[in-house]
Parts: sequence; C-alpha cells; structure tokens
Amino acid sequence: MEKILKVGIVTVSDRASQGIYKDQGGPAVLQWLQQRIKSPVEFKCHVLPDELTQLQQLLLLLIDREDCGLVVTTGGTGPSARDITPEATLATCTKILPGFGEIMRAESYKITPTAILSRQMAGIRGRSLVVNLPGKPKSIGECLQAVFPAIVHGIILVRDVDLVAEEIAGHVGCPGH
Repeated sequence: MEKILKVGIVTVSDRASQGIYKDQGGPAVLQWLQQRIKSPVEFKCHVLPDELTQLQQLLLLLIDREDCGLVVTTGGTGPSARDITPEATLATCTKILPGFGEIMRAESYKITPTAILSRQMAGIRGRSLVVNLPGKPKSIGECLQAVFPAIVHGIILVRDVDLVAEEIAGHVGCPGH
C-alpha cells in the first residue's frame, strides 16, 4: 500500500520560465490541491517554456521515474502556435479521457464564451493520471472544482489505492473500492 501520493505540478509558460513574470498557475494548483487532498502527498513543482520536447521529457520523468500518481499541468492549452501542452499529453499518454476536457470547457463556458478555444484534456500513462488545466488561477479553480471527484476516483483506479480527499460538497473516499 502506498503511503505517499506524489503529485507533479507543471507550469507551461515561456514568460514565467524566463522570469518575465511570476508563476501564478503552479502555485494556484498547489494551493487548491493542498486544501483538499487529505492523504499524505509530496508535490514536485516545475516551470517550463512552451517547448514540446522539454514538456514530453518532464512528463515522462514525473510519471515513469518519479512515479507521480497525478501530474497536473497549467498553461499552454490555448490555440496559439506556442501552446503545446495537449500535444505533449497526447504523445505521452496511452489512454485519453475526453470527458475531462469536455466538462472543464463546459464549466468555463458558463463564465466566458471564449472558453471553447481552450484545449484542456486528460489521459493515463501506466499508473498515472495527467490533467491539463488553463493557466489563469481563477480558471484553474473553476476547472479543478468541476473534475476533482473524477481525479480522485481516477487515481484510485489507475493506482489501485485508497485516497481520501475533501471535495467542495463533502468527502470523497473510496476505501475498499
């Protein structure tokens, strides 16, 4: 039985990686998850430029070598030429979970009609769940709130572990699933 869940948090941003502005996406993901995951957790935080090869290599490192049960990316999900996060996720994962992107876009669309331009997605590689989030802290919270029960259950299923997490409306825990 695993004692500690490892969670990779990756900010994908040219400007944040160059220090042009302070990373706000990664810290927003970290804070949101720290408030809700009640099992022991170890966070591994990184900031990368929008470079496909670098992101693919980091995802493989976090999943295959570091054994992160969850990898959350923030940023790089828009339609611009430099936005490459979904492509790195597609190249890395062996199973794609389209429902994550559908729900996140639907929730965001309630607030802003341009949300349909976002390309968030999720997938599985081995015993790891990868979830792509937008880069804006407000959008990160909205999207995580919408898919968090599925994140918890997904980790339980792919890792065959028990995980206790607090959800907005109560507690999620699937002992003995």
